[in-house]
Amino acid sequence: MSKVTQTVILSAGLGTRLRPLTDNLPKVMVPILGRPLLGYHLEQLKKCGVDEVFLNLHYLPDVIRNYVGDGSKWGVKVTYKFESEIRGTAGGIKNFESDLKDRFFVIYGDMFSLLDYEKLAAEHDKNPESLGVAVVGNPDHPEDSDIVELDVDGKIVKLHRKPHAKLPERYKELLATYLFTRRLFDYIPDVNTSNLDHEVLPVALAKENMHTFETSDYVKDVGTPERYRAVEDYLARQK
Repeated sequence: MSKVTQTVILSAGLGTRLRPLTDNLPKVMVPILGRPLLGYHLEQLKKCGVDEVFLNLHYLPDVIRNYVGDGSKWGVKVTYKFESEIRGTAGGIKNFESDLKDRFFVIYGDMFSLLDYEKLAAEHDKNPESLGVAVVGNPDHPEDSDIVELDVDGKIVKLHRKPHAKLPERYKELLATYLFTRRLFDYIPDVNTSNLDHEVLPVALAKENMHTFETSDYVKDVGTPERYRAVEDYLARQK
């Protein structure tokens, strides 16, 4: 299989749960130990062989453009798409349909990730006919996490949206990081707004196989003040 060299980082969100940090910053630009979150993404992706990054923008777009520029600081090429109205997670990916190759990564920008993306691609190499691979882990807070129910082979059976009255026998937390093939676009509707986890993937999974990749790499949501501080505390301890 060909190397995966492209990534969509979904960056249009308002980051309302992180206020006041996001009063004057997009959520992908909140500082983690003094460095913008987005910079960590670009650095890690470059280490793993990615050389093209696609960013959808909406809230305070110039803050992101002024920081990232053309991406040459990280050795990557960056392409932007401004959304006058937020198009949702699937709509954000669809912005770049004409630019994306056979396989590409998708990252929700409010995740902090030290994932080895080359290992994620290798996981898809084992099942190249599948729609893609979702990165999963053991949930710290399953009651308010979107989770996937799995069969004994690690194939996704069903997505379960939070909150959960009852947890399935085999489940993992979705870590908002994926590898997809271009077949994903067969399932993204041609509408202004659509969401990946809640609308597109449930339809796709009725027809497609999709597997999971469980990682011990540090991948955490920073979407709330408590989780943001936990990431900073973790990185400070590593130093």
